[in-house]
Amino acid sequence: MFLRLSTRLLNISIASLCRAKQLEKAEAAIIDGIRLGVLPDVVTYNTLITGYCQFVGFDAGYSVIHRMKEAGITPDVVTYNSLMAGATRQHSLPHCLDMLEEMLNMGIIPDVWSYNTLMHCFFKLGKPDEAYRVFHDILLKNISPCQATYNIMINGLCKNGYIHNALMLFRNLQRHGYIPEIVTYNILLNSLCNSRMWKDMMRLFEELRESGHNPNAITYTTIMKCCFRCKRFKEGLEIFMEMKRKGYAYDLFSYCTVVGALLKSGRRQDTNNCIVHMIKIGYELDMASYNTLINWHCKEGKLETAYNLLNVAEERGEDCDKYTHTILINGLCKAGDIDVAQRHLNHMKLMGFDSLVAFNCFINALCKFGHLDYALQVFHSTDTKDSFTYSSLVHNLCKAKRYRLAAKLLLSCIRDGMRTLKADQRAVLKGLSLTGSKWDAKKFKQKMRIAKLLYY
Repeated sequence: MFLRLSTRLLNISIASLCRAKQLEKAEAAIIDGIRLGVLPDVVTYNTLITGYCQFVGFDAGYSVIHRMKEAGITPDVVTYNSLMAGATRQHSLPHCLDMLEEMLNMGIIPDVWSYNTLMHCFFKLGKPDEAYRVFHDILLKNISPCQATYNIMINGLCKNGYIHNALMLFRNLQRHGYIPEIVTYNILLNSLCNSRMWKDMMRLFEELRESGHNPNAITYTTIMKCCFRCKRFKEGLEIFMEMKRKGYAYDLFSYCTVVGALLKSGRRQDTNNCIVHMIKIGYELDMASYNTLINWHCKEGKLETAYNLLNVAEERGEDCDKYTHTILINGLCKAGDIDVAQRHLNHMKLMGFDSLVAFNCFINALCKFGHLDYALQVFHSTDTKDSFTYSSLVHNLCKAKRYRLAAKLLLSCIRDGMRTLKADQRAVLKGLSLTGSKWDAKKFKQKMRIAKLLYY
């Protein structure tokens, strides 16, 4: 009895050390336990394997198996499930399949979590068909799926762009008596939000309310975010107020979502009131919150205040990110401080940040303030460009009636494998027809068609 209790206490200690990422101390605890006559069991080693897989990697976790066998302990299904989870975390399908095969060779029967993990691995690697076959195998082998099985399946389909298939599966499961959890609803609501399917999302939200489940903070934040994305500001604010009335712990993210939406809708006084209330509550602001506030001041034309906020954030130990720099560069561009914006952009590049969005803001500002030739010079001097960069220049070249150069740039965009806006194509074709000849427009159309066949 004493030995069993001691082993249990050892396992609790190992689990605590692993959660705290103190893997060396966990190893030392096992050695000390053996010296004191407390022998580790399969649970001890399984806990250690899980820790290594989470915080070091699959290979480190797999190396523990050899020590298990040397100690005379046989790995079980939990051992291999932990290793499969570690392989999945590293997106290593071969290792995941190897663990399943090794398990079968040892005569260990995989359980529902073995198949859940394999299915999740397939989804993470963008192989939904193979994941569905695993789900089909679960049913054929008379293994009872659990709630996690259905959630992995629905979430995997959503993440791989098969939202309609996920909804069909959800409805099919409901017809067979499946009672979904709030987590399942949240998965579907989030996917509908990302796809901007506002009406479908609101219908599912009403269904959730009628099902007897209480929407949680994640549900409300998801609905609110979708409302704001789809410019349903009134509905989004109503959701936020309902969230407050029901006493949910609306967090800093919820406030920043509301502030961002109010900014976009041009409701300056409401934005100011919301920010004052957020600060009054006493939230510890993170960098995302500072970015929201900096963006607000930039839109108000208060660049000095925005830079002061940046200094406050850095003094409090927050590291500014690419969004901070992009917001400030965009603010400088809108204010017409082109030289300062360019210096800030160069500084951003030297710091190693992804400056593509900021670069697009700068190019657009140059065009807007009539520096089209300089915009072209800057454009050709860098490899940092995407379809929006091309589109901005093509649009402004057409406005300046420089259609031949716009046509050349549009073809270059297609040859670089980037998508072009149909509006840009129409503007160039129309301009060539008006200023040149029908033959010029026809020739450009043919070149564009050939470029799309070759580079798309």
